[in-house]
Order: sequence, then C-alpha cells, then structure tokens
Amino acid sequence: MSRYLFLALGLSLSVANAGEQSPSKDSHDLAYSLGASLGERLRQEVPNLQIQALIDGLKQAYQGKPLALDDARIEQILAQHEAQTATADPVPQSEKALAAEQQFLSTEKAKGGVRELADGILLSELAPGNGKKPAASDRVQVTYVGRLPDGTIFDQSKQPQWFRLDSVISGWRSALQQMPIGAKWRLVIPSAQAYGADGAGELIPPYTPLVFEIELLGASS
Repeated sequence: MSRYLFLALGLSLSVANAGEQSPSKDSHDLAYSLGASLGERLRQEVPNLQIQALIDGLKQAYQGKPLALDDARIEQILAQHEAQTATADPVPQSEKALAAEQQFLSTEKAKGGVRELADGILLSELAPGNGKKPAASDRVQVTYVGRLPDGTIFDQSKQPQWFRLDSVISGWRSALQQMPIGAKWRLVIPSAQAYGADGAGELIPPYTPLVFEIELLGASS
C-alpha cells in the first residue's frame, strides 16, 4: 500500500467518523460508499490484509493517540511495500494500456452504424456532405471536439480552424481525405494513428485511442 493510499484512507476515516456523529442517512451512506470503494482497492492491491490492524492504525492516527509503530518504522514498511509492488507486477504498463485500447476499440466497433476505414479507424456519420474531398496536400477548415476514451475533452475548436492535412495526426489525414465537405463524422482513431507510444504530454497517455467529432467546412489547395 503506498503512502498516498495510506493518507487517503486516513482522510476517508475522518469523513466516516464525521458521518457517525451525524444522524443523516446521507452522511452514513457517503462514509459507507467511501469504505466500500477503498476496501475494493485494498482487496486488489493487498490480498490477505489484516483488517483489524488496518482499522486500529486508522483510528489511532485519526484520534491523535500514540501509534504502535514509530514514524521511521512506518515509512520503512511503506517504502518496502511500494518497492515489492513495483517489482511484483508481471504485466508492464504498456501491455495494460494496449489491452485497454483493444477492448475499447472492440466495443466501439460493435456499435451500430460504425464502419471501419483503413488502419483501423472507426467512422460514424453524424451528418452527410456533398462537396469535394480534400487532397493530401490541401488545407482544411474544420470544427472539432477531441475526447479520451472516458469522454474527457482534451481539445476542441472555439471557432472554425484551418489545418494543413500534412501537419495533423495520421488518423485525421487518412480519414479527412475520404470526407466530403459539409459532412460531420465521429472518428475513433487507434493510438498508432494518433500519438502512439509517446502520448502527448500530460493530456494524452501512451497508447490512447482518441475520439473526434469533426465537421469539414471547406478545403483549399
């Protein structure tokens, strides 16, 4: 259990104890929900944990009573546990991310009205278009919203934007050459056609598929 989770558990106990002092059902349910959520995390992270010892430590720390272990011993144990957890994980983070991506793409592909373009890009037509299709070297005018798989918006246009197709991610470049002016599409772009193993700063983690709603307003050479 990391020291951060330990602190989170201490904080949740204070919330729980506050709930115990109030007859409010909402306070009780909040405390119970926090406990259930943390209990699930602990069950996965620390199997066979001695629950009574955990409760004793939480109560003593929260109530300001002397602890059974001194601070140095606690820091040592937590550091050892973090090190063991880091070396015991048999599945690299990259493999977990790739597995999550494949699951997300499979779910999206199974939705009605979705068709697959080249390179695994998934397309849903939100509105048809009847204009010409851009060439690979064209500039395109678009409005767009970009989301992570969990729905978080990481980028969007406040007004129509112009881009050169040879300057955008390959998923855009591939899809927009097949998109007639006036169309609005929802695109699910695999990470290999977006930011791949590197991600994009703190906004987009490695191996993250991206979801875009794009409306193509114009194109020029």
